[in-house]
Amino acid sequence: MDECRPLVCRRTVLRGLAVGGGMTTTGVLAACGGSGGGSSSSDALGATTDVAVGSATIFADQKVVVSQPTEGDFKAFSAVCTHNGCIVSTIEGEDIVCGCHGSRYSIADGSVLNGPAEKPLAPKQVSIDNDEIVLS
Repeated sequence: MDECRPLVCRRTVLRGLAVGGGMTTTGVLAACGGSGGGSSSSDALGATTDVAVGSATIFADQKVVVSQPTEGDFKAFSAVCTHNGCIVSTIEGEDIVCGCHGSRYSIADGSVLNGPAEKPLAPKQVSIDNDEIVLS
């Protein structure tokens, strides 16, 4: 797990002090990206300009789909298809499409537009920080 949230940083510090002996707290905290507040760059999915209005972008490595149904309104969902666990593969118009069995989901709310999936994509939390989409 590469993310460095405050709790992870504290654990890293404690492990480093216990194992490394000579490791300084400052050195470990610097590796965590700062003071421990806010988001780190590892939480950033991409720029807001990566997601067109009325469309979505799949961030497959993070298993997240981010949509912008209307200007400035960013939504995020799990990219894991609820039918069989495949990662959704394409965006067609306002549909998030799973290439495994053809399930389609709405970019507006992740609801199922066409099966075989019966459950919507799970919502995720994102925020916008300096024009970057950040996974919360």
